[in-house]
Amino acid sequence: MRLALSVGYWGLGLSNEDQLELVVAAEELDYHSVWTAEAYGSDAATVLGWLAGKTSKIKLGSAIFQMPGRSPAMTAMTAATLDVISGGRMLLGIGSSGPQVAEGWHGERFGHQLQRTREYVAIVRMALARERVKFDGERYTLPLPDGPGKALKLMISPVQERMPIYLAATGPKNTALCGEIADGWLPTFFSPEHVGESRELLEEGAARAERTIDADSFDIAPHVMVCIDNDLDRARDAMRPVLALYVGGMGSRKQNFYNALVKRYGFEEAAQEVQELYLGGKKEEAMAALPGELIDITSLCGPRERIAERLELYRSAGVGTLVVSPHGATGEQRIAMLRTLAELL
Repeated sequence: MRLALSVGYWGLGLSNEDQLELVVAAEELDYHSVWTAEAYGSDAATVLGWLAGKTSKIKLGSAIFQMPGRSPAMTAMTAATLDVISGGRMLLGIGSSGPQVAEGWHGERFGHQLQRTREYVAIVRMALARERVKFDGERYTLPLPDGPGKALKLMISPVQERMPIYLAATGPKNTALCGEIADGWLPTFFSPEHVGESRELLEEGAARAERTIDADSFDIAPHVMVCIDNDLDRARDAMRPVLALYVGGMGSRKQNFYNALVKRYGFEEAAQEVQELYLGGKKEEAMAALPGELIDITSLCGPRERIAERLELYRSAGVGTLVVSPHGATGEQRIAMLRTLAELL
């Protein structure tokens, strides 16, 4: 198991200098990769381009490029460009985002996600391989028929012969699809205690493609929040704002993938309560309603010794890349957490 850093959405609470300091520290500590995200604020590609010029060896991951925000060809162009300017360090993470962002921000209908993702990845792979892109699918047709379009191939060559493609997947069917078509999985609020169901889904998908899920061919790379603190309650409290946002407010009552995930973990009543409180504007109460056990199984929080024990759980669960997001009041505290994790691992 190797360590990676998530800097999440750029510019929310931390300055450019704060976040760059974290990235530089991670590179000095031999972290494998750094990942950045996008929703409807900072975009991931610009940040990765900036980091490519500020680093020399750490790999650069998109977690994620939003599918509704880019055509498959645009994603391939962006990934190839980042791969070239970074000297072959690009890790391509993509995902469907959610219906509120897809339809409210990008103006793209959120439907038929399994087929759309399958075709999207196929076109991206075709483009990155510098094949002439001709595709006749249910969701994508390239070139468009009866028009002036022609089958084109990427003008530049990525450094990597085969760029790894990771999928963000939360639901059961998406997770199985990830095992079938991707090189890695980017789960959020991953619980090593519940890895059995997820591994079965990944292997179900892999079997359809006549492949296997193993450390050499497939990377399980969960994003995990971290707060190393001798006071366990204080460490848990540092996790509450983000977890409450996703379980309670990242979606609607009808469709919230993270709320559904927490229910599958066995926290049905808590998930319902947190969502009702959060959508009702009672965010502090929603945070307080999160059970300590739920925080514990979806994050790394507490004293050093406790962190060491949980790291072994992630390792035994088959995690290949542990993508950590340190939560601390100061830059020094966050960097100290990165250093402690490196020492423990």
